[in-house]
Amino acid sequence: MEKELVIFWFRRDLRLEDNVGLWHALTSGFSVLPVFIYDSDLLSTLEPDDKRMTILGEILRTLDSSVRQRGSAIFFAHGRPLNIFKELVTLFKVKALYFNRDYEPFSIKRDGEVTGFMKSHGIACYSYKDQVIFEGDEILKNDGKPYTVFTPYSVKWLSKFSTDCTRKYTSEKLTGNFVFNGEESYIPPGQLGFRPQQVSQRPVNLGHDFLRGYAKKRDFPAIDGTSNIGPHLRFGTISVREAVRRSHGISDAFVKELIWREFFMQILFHFPFVTERSFRAGFDRIEWVNDEEKFNLWCEGRTGFQIIDAGMRELISTGYMHNRVRMIVSNFLTRHLLTDWKWGEAWFAEKLIDFELSSNNGNWQWAAGSGCDAAQYFRIFNPDFQLKKFDPRSEYCRKWIPELGTPGYAKRCVDLSEVREKALTVYKSAIYS
Repeated sequence: MEKELVIFWFRRDLRLEDNVGLWHALTSGFSVLPVFIYDSDLLSTLEPDDKRMTILGEILRTLDSSVRQRGSAIFFAHGRPLNIFKELVTLFKVKALYFNRDYEPFSIKRDGEVTGFMKSHGIACYSYKDQVIFEGDEILKNDGKPYTVFTPYSVKWLSKFSTDCTRKYTSEKLTGNFVFNGEESYIPPGQLGFRPQQVSQRPVNLGHDFLRGYAKKRDFPAIDGTSNIGPHLRFGTISVREAVRRSHGISDAFVKELIWREFFMQILFHFPFVTERSFRAGFDRIEWVNDEEKFNLWCEGRTGFQIIDAGMRELISTGYMHNRVRMIVSNFLTRHLLTDWKWGEAWFAEKLIDFELSSNNGNWQWAAGSGCDAAQYFRIFNPDFQLKKFDPRSEYCRKWIPELGTPGYAKRCVDLSEVREKALTVYKSAIYS
């Protein structure tokens, strides 16, 4: 008789170490079949040269190799997850499905379809919190409503936090319980139509000295002062618990950034309409100029403002952009170019290798002034002042703009004083009408 097994579904948790759902599967008393599905619905929205697919392929190859070193292999598939699980239950005698929870609207719908099907066939489904310290309804106001302002949210987050929240799940020590499916099933992204790109995932920097200096160095793009943790959290190659374990008590500024991430996640969870419209309804009345020519100059890094152009070129070339520069370029697009924040959000969603829907949407709405706890509409960054403050010797800018200082460099696409006044007028008209 075929032996019963359980499935662990890898998603945004592509690691064997400190993986909550995987730990529970491996301690279930049953053999575990590890599964990864290239979701065809998601992949159909990506361009063939999407850098994230190159990185994902590298991560999956490494993960599969680690599993094979333990005498097993990951079962890879391509298609709609519901259809794949319909196939899996015919191939194996599945006792239960284990996975870590995701909080985006698309994922919630997908997971509901899969678990509904599995349960209808008598297969138990177990989901776990893994990509956050506190999820959905765990941090609420005293009246039971979600926070929409960061500072009180972070105060409640910190008051509720304890070392128990960062318990380490030693899933990597239990991998002898994996099932060997006997087949070489790794699917490289090239087999799915994606072209290899010159990009790699930078290693996480969470050393003690780095964290101690983080608050002072993080705003200067010419300095190696960032942790590079974004893509690792996005793909789950490091657990958020590990990040907090290493930084809590050493760098309050770094922990605060992790709390911002969870704040935006719970905003998206409680207010999923933010993916379609402004959190603050009045901002949907803004009469954006939406000049496509100027938007393209912004995308390509040819606005004539060097801190803007350097950031956008870094993004195009590497899939990364320094966090301070992200704030500057988003403010420039929504204020100086009066372009709908959703245009910028979509461009970042396409290009950033650390793209997370909640953070991308939350930060763009913050920059535009339209979101919860947003920057005030009259907060308009002068890119020349920002350059002087954060890249005074243009070291960062020269790295990404080789023609800087020559006649070949782009002319400025707008007059700062003129567009600033126009932005103030347009914003006031929309907000107070």
